[in-house]
Amino acid sequence: MYICGTCAVEHAEKVDVCAICADERQWVPADGQHWTTLDELAAAGHAVRVRELEPDLYGITVEPKLGIGQQAHLVRTPAGNVIWDMVGYVDDDAARRVRELGDVAAIVASHPHMYGVQVEWSRALGDVPVLVSEADREWVARPDPAIRTWKDSLDVVPGVRLLQLGGHFPGSAVTLWAAGAGGKGVLLGGDTIQANPDRATMTFMRSYPNRIPLSAAVVERITRGVEGLRFDRLYDNFGKTVDTDARAATRRSADRYIGWVRGDFDHLT
Repeated sequence: MYICGTCAVEHAEKVDVCAICADERQWVPADGQHWTTLDELAAAGHAVRVRELEPDLYGITVEPKLGIGQQAHLVRTPAGNVIWDMVGYVDDDAARRVRELGDVAAIVASHPHMYGVQVEWSRALGDVPVLVSEADREWVARPDPAIRTWKDSLDVVPGVRLLQLGGHFPGSAVTLWAAGAGGKGVLLGGDTIQANPDRATMTFMRSYPNRIPLSAAVVERITRGVEGLRFDRLYDNFGKTVDTDARAATRRSADRYIGWVRGDFDHLT
């Protein structure tokens, strides 16, 4: 098993270039493709950190930073835990600490940039299912019997629902955790709806590093896809949050975005 040094997604074998990084949404380093392994990462001092973000929600990160530096989320429920998005490293200690939080029912990625070493984590946790959006199945570089596809929407466990909204990727998804934020609801937005540094607004992009926007129509579609949901807080996958009134903030953010790409504010430029 090989890990791309740029995006930290696992591959069954070395190829000339990681397809995820060669895509216009990512990048290949100027000096070419780099590969690594779990053993090399361990020798370099990488370790998984698990910390509580709020009751029954935990952030999982790798230090030093690996790949694009995402934060995975573990939602703890009475029916089993769900890991949303995945990091690019795992070892015995990391698996032990995650198991101590309860049995994992499924691992889910919001989109291919977040696959990480999802199959390796599945094996470390007892071959738990890895859920991949059917629309993004082609991006899986390490096939495994644990991988199962889904589309449109799926209740992974009671109170945790996946919704395919598209945008960043055709299969890009969000997760609604009904019990989060003290019962007011939490949306795990991934890169589908990403929190801004101001902690009050969100944005929507085809490519974040390469600054490729989405159209007004797609942003409106994504926003309408969550307007009927009940949530007060949003977490993205890089440690940023919109702590309160997140559903209304999504609409305000979408209206602002749509106005800019439509030309409503050209007089300000």
